[in-house]
Amino acid sequence: MLSRKVKDLHQRASSKRAGVARQNRNMRMVVVGSGYVGLPTAALFADAGFQVTALDIKPEIVKDINEGIVKTHEPGLDELVLRNVRAGRLKGMSEIDADLGSTNAFVICVQTPTDKLKRPDLSFLDGALQMIGTNVKKERIVVLGSTVPPQTMLRLVKPRLELLSGLKAGSDFYLAYAPERIAPGKALEEFVRGPRLVGGIEPNSARIVAKLFRTVCKRVLETDALTAEVAKLVENTFRDVNIAFANQLALICEQLGVDVLEAIRLANTHPRVNVHMPGPGVGGPCLPKDPYLLLSSVEYVGYDLVKVARQINDFMPKHVVKLVLQAFIDASKDVRTSKIAILGTAYKANVDDPRLSPAAYIIDQLKRLRAEVVVYDPHCDESFGAKRGSSLLEVAKGADCLVVITDHTEFKSLNLQEIKRLMKSKPIIIDGRRIVDCQTAENLGFSYYGIGLGHMRSQEYA
Repeated sequence: MLSRKVKDLHQRASSKRAGVARQNRNMRMVVVGSGYVGLPTAALFADAGFQVTALDIKPEIVKDINEGIVKTHEPGLDELVLRNVRAGRLKGMSEIDADLGSTNAFVICVQTPTDKLKRPDLSFLDGALQMIGTNVKKERIVVLGSTVPPQTMLRLVKPRLELLSGLKAGSDFYLAYAPERIAPGKALEEFVRGPRLVGGIEPNSARIVAKLFRTVCKRVLETDALTAEVAKLVENTFRDVNIAFANQLALICEQLGVDVLEAIRLANTHPRVNVHMPGPGVGGPCLPKDPYLLLSSVEYVGYDLVKVARQINDFMPKHVVKLVLQAFIDASKDVRTSKIAILGTAYKANVDDPRLSPAAYIIDQLKRLRAEVVVYDPHCDESFGAKRGSSLLEVAKGADCLVVITDHTEFKSLNLQEIKRLMKSKPIIIDGRRIVDCQTAENLGFSYYGIGLGHMRSQEYA
């Protein structure tokens, strides 16, 4: 179901949207890529009255769209897709079958990963440009929504489209960068309510594309393409650096015998301080990648804060494994003959997305140590090669150690008494998200190890 906030927004703008729908019912849009970003984009523009074709290279995704099926757990998206498919405003299609000659607007939402050397891989974007460039005509709109390195619009997208089309961007057709700013689990709400950046290759393109996005987005900010490219990367790089600072604080506090959460809570009472929370590592499609995209088009001399932050965050899954091994030594247990239960394989709370989750490394290393590893995640089906349990109690049964990787809502109110009854003697909890109450766990007989929790605090304040 659509969230109440998104429904309220739709209801308040119902008369306006009805007018927009009538105005746009003959405007044809093609969204290239139907994943976590592309499908919400296609569905929301279809709901605004556009005739939208969602292109994808995977036949199974095209088939699901045309049947009104959404397999990602994105609140409200299934209802939105089904409604617009039934209304004839949204259809899925493979790139091979697509007839793009009558398209008025193209929106590119393909993946832009990094390779093993952390260099940008723009091959998916290049394929989309090849297809669009041979079909774009005068007065058409082309929008890039994928996250890209700075100068991609001016060095790759613009010249490639101009070469293939024989047209001039900015005078013959409109071209702008409008990066996605949505998070899994809140995609529809953030698409509609969050400020949308639109960076044109020249002012008229910015104006035309901003007008297009105002049919769906509540607030649109116009700028130039290069500034928009940098601003998008700044958002995620800032978060990654802030998390790295929190993670280094956690490592420091563990050695000092201080609880990092209390230190951060107190520090954040200062009006100009906002430290993020530490954790077992940084995952997802953006934060582990976007800092490298930001750095890829420039040369640095001297210190590099962004790369160091990436190294700290990449180290945290290794630290979790280290905590597990230390806990087993302290409990006189052999990890090679033990069962370890992993809670959470999604990269963040309450989503089904396992991309670059720190759980992948942690599970792999524990399996290499010959532990029996079982996982439970109520949202995500990925197990990273471990045995997957159907319930929390199932994976806890006979386990020596419980490792919390993802802070799903379901894990924030664990029945520790029942869990302890099911686990073996000297049970261990490794809390990568600090969502288990340490004192309660230790009073019940657990050995508790949390990220950033020192065990040498003075008794006066313990």
